[in-house]
Formats: sequence, structure tokens, C-alpha cells
Amino acid sequence: MMVGVATDSSSTPSNEKPRRARRTRMTGAERRQQLLEIGRTLFAAKGFEGTSVEEIAAKAGVSKPVVYEHFGGKEGLYAVVVDREMRRLLDMVTSSLTAGHPRELCEQAAFALLDYIEEYTDGFRILVRDSPIPQSTGSFASLISDIATQVEDILGREFKNRGFDAKLAPLYAQALVGMVALTGQWWLDVRKPKKAEVAAHLVNLAWHGLDGLEPKPRLIGHRKS
Repeated sequence: MMVGVATDSSSTPSNEKPRRARRTRMTGAERRQQLLEIGRTLFAAKGFEGTSVEEIAAKAGVSKPVVYEHFGGKEGLYAVVVDREMRRLLDMVTSSLTAGHPRELCEQAAFALLDYIEEYTDGFRILVRDSPIPQSTGSFASLISDIATQVEDILGREFKNRGFDAKLAPLYAQALVGMVALTGQWWLDVRKPKKAEVAAHLVNLAWHGLDGLEPKPRLIGHRKS
């Protein structure tokens, strides 16, 4: 009696080679975005000097010439990363200034910066470092100056309404924005107290000054967290 030999219909015939899984080729735009994200992560963790083109390429699974093709080198990639983060933070601050009351506007500006630090921590770590390359699109100092210009217009109107010298608005705008930015750098690592409490204390100092500080500052806007 012949015994039938069981066959596996799923096995590969002897005359055919196993098929390799096709690798999906990235488009130029997708590869550029991938390199930006990898560069952003590495620059935040290691800084500009501590990051190499070799490491960026290895993380992306490409050769070094691909990085040069898209950005001309590490400097070009860094400049694009910084520019994107600067525009993101500036947009978040300027779009947040919607209230009518000046004190609530201060609250909104403080929350916008703290929101950015919380949501885009890597980006903020990159921005607070001084740019090591002259052709970079900007620095944290220039970004703060841009934000202060937005606040300057608001303060100028308020100074006029109160009979103060409107020419001093730029000075106060730099002082206020600088205070919030430096506090943000400190809060980046400690994350205490909570964001709303930090915003409340910042506005407390900005609004009342040291002489009129409230023992327990409160927020008057709609945001409480």
C-alpha cells in the first residue's frame, strides 16, 4: 500500500526563490521630514557640536550624501530646525493674545510660552542654546525680541490710556518677556510648581510689582491649568 506524502501548499516551490519584502521608498519630502525630526531629537539631546552627520544618517538608515543633498550639511539642517521652532513659538504667543484686559493678555502670553515648553520640550532645549553657526536663522535672544515687539504694541496703548510715557513701552516689553522666558528656562527642568501656578506668579510680579504682590496670586482669565 502506498502511503501519501503530506505537502504544505504554503511552502515555496524548489524552483522559486523566497520573495523579499518590498521596501517602501520615501519621497524627497518624506525623507527631508524624517531627517528634520531625527536632527531635532539629536540636537536637543546632544547639542550642535555633539551631533554628527554620520549619526543623523545612521538613525535615518541612509548614507551621509543624502543628508548633504537635502540640507548641505549639519549646519543647514540645524538652521532649518531652529527656524521652524522659532516660528512655532512665535505663532503660539502671538495667536494667544486675544483678550481685552491687559492683565489677561499677560496671562495668555505666559501660558503660551509654558505651553510650548511643555509640548515641544526638544524644540525649546534647542532654542535656549546660543547658535554656534553664523548663518543660523536666529537665536533665542532674537526670538524674544520678536515676541517683545508684539507685547510692545499692547503696552504702548495701555501706557497712553494711563497717561504714561509710551516711549518706554519697548523697555517694559523686553523686561516682561525676558522675565517670562528666563523663568521658562528654569521651569523646563524642575516642572514645579504646576504650569498655572507659575503663570499666576509671573503675572503677579508683572502686574503688581514687588511692592504690591498678592500673597496668593489668582488668574482672572478663562484658563486655570
